[in-house]
Amino acid sequence: MKYMFASDIHGSAYYCKKTLEVFEASGAKRLILLGDLLYHGPRNDLPKEYAPKQVIAMLNEYKDRIYAVRGNCDAEVDQMVLEFPIMADYALLELNGKTFYATHGHIHNADALPPMQAGDILIHGHTHLLKAEPMGDKFLLNPGSTSLAKGGNPNTYGMLDENVFAIYDFDGNVIKEITL
Repeated sequence: MKYMFASDIHGSAYYCKKTLEVFEASGAKRLILLGDLLYHGPRNDLPKEYAPKQVIAMLNEYKDRIYAVRGNCDAEVDQMVLEFPIMADYALLELNGKTFYATHGHIHNADALPPMQAGDILIHGHTHLLKAEPMGDKFLLNPGSTSLAKGGNPNTYGMLDENVFAIYDFDGNVIKEITL
């Protein structure tokens, strides 16, 4: 089964649209959003085509295919306009026989691990820095940021296809890949 991961849209209608186009074309079963959906945050510049109301409308069209967790820029007022749950700090997901601890990254991350067992996968956004690496007997994944990439990285998203997690740019190039 295929699953798409995206993080840190930050209200960019441009990158939200691109994300949803990739999702549609990919055949992924679900789109898993790792927080910071509508607001750009006080430390970030405005993303390309900053239009949170347009992002709301686009994401709500996919409400039955989205799993989402709360980012540090997401608020209760955002939940009032989004038609799918976004206020959980984390989600435990069983995907393709693997346990994923999906979170935004501002609470749980490589420096503040949640309770995990050998083989489990921590996936988060927040840093806007892509990662796909082993972490002892576990794995650490970050699909990067769809709209506000940092560290010289391109704008990216992640795709889980069976037991391979790949991070792609919006031109379809594989930036990083790991077998879980």
